[in-house]
Amino acid sequence: MARIKDVAAHAGVSAATVSRVLNDNPSVTEDTRNRVYAAMTALNYVPNAVARSLRTEATKTLGLIIGDILNPFFTELARAVEDEAREAGYTVVIGNADERADQQDHYVRTLLEQRVDGLLICPTAEITPLIEEVTRGDRPLVFLDRTLPGMDVPSVRADGTQAIRQLIGHLRDLGHRRIAFISGPGTLSTGRERTEAFLMAAAENGLEIPEEYIQMGDFRAGSGQVLTSTLLDLPEPPEVIFLGDNLMALGALDEIRLRGLRIPNDIALASFDDVPWFAHIHPPITAISQPTAELGRRAVRVILDSLHGKPAESVVLPAVLVVRESCGEAGEGRQNRAAGQGGREARETERGTS
Repeated sequence: MARIKDVAAHAGVSAATVSRVLNDNPSVTEDTRNRVYAAMTALNYVPNAVARSLRTEATKTLGLIIGDILNPFFTELARAVEDEAREAGYTVVIGNADERADQQDHYVRTLLEQRVDGLLICPTAEITPLIEEVTRGDRPLVFLDRTLPGMDVPSVRADGTQAIRQLIGHLRDLGHRRIAFISGPGTLSTGRERTEAFLMAAAENGLEIPEEYIQMGDFRAGSGQVLTSTLLDLPEPPEVIFLGDNLMALGALDEIRLRGLRIPNDIALASFDDVPWFAHIHPPITAISQPTAELGRRAVRVILDSLHGKPAESVVLPAVLVVRESCGEAGEGRQNRAAGQGGREARETERGTS
């Protein structure tokens, strides 16, 4: 096992500097701190206090590491975890990985140093040596929302396959045929699963999806806006854009409104991940709703089972389709598209003569 002096040598600093980094001393520069963390990851270093396999006492704390605290999905998830844990007499310490593996590792180390009784992690795409080490350790661990290939870790997640199938059937019934999908990263289990479910549902409904209608985003609003622009600029743009999460849907809305297009007349819109404000804008957004709060509560129960010596079993909960007005109304799909195409052509003519 690597020692603190090994980390110091690898990072090109003194052992005292490594100690200051471990203790979050503000005198350490950001560059030095990053070098030390990189050395810890490379050497799979775990502080001595964490490495002791014999746990002397419970701390009644749980660690939760989420992907992006600005994403309303993760905010609601964290709240549910905290509420359920509090009822069981536990305190939750939360870390925001910001979808970065190095930041995730930082919080894993910090939480283990604080002797949390168990960890709940919404993992990033990268399997780091530290994560591998933690999965082999004696500290209870649950993956939340996402899974990692080859990792034998209990998980709590939602399955949107049936809801996506219902959404595509709904769009087809409205008369839509040209349906595009902006997915999350293919490196994340959620990105892969939603893309596979979309393509399967399209095939079941006899819809051909051109390659350019599948765009890969990053679950952030910026990618939703940029990729929506890409789709709308195609020679034959889609009639519907389905976004892989709520933040990318927000970016899509920004681009659609920037262009002066109307929903659903010019372009229909649907999103994976329902959030409260979807119901309060005009028109309200059709979305696939995950049982977010229940996911958080069930994750706490799974890790408490493990702490109490019971089998920790994975949980999969179904997502549901919430139909609103952003894709049009029954019987009006083709009429809306015709009107929308006419409006789009008129606006393009105006821009061309201005």
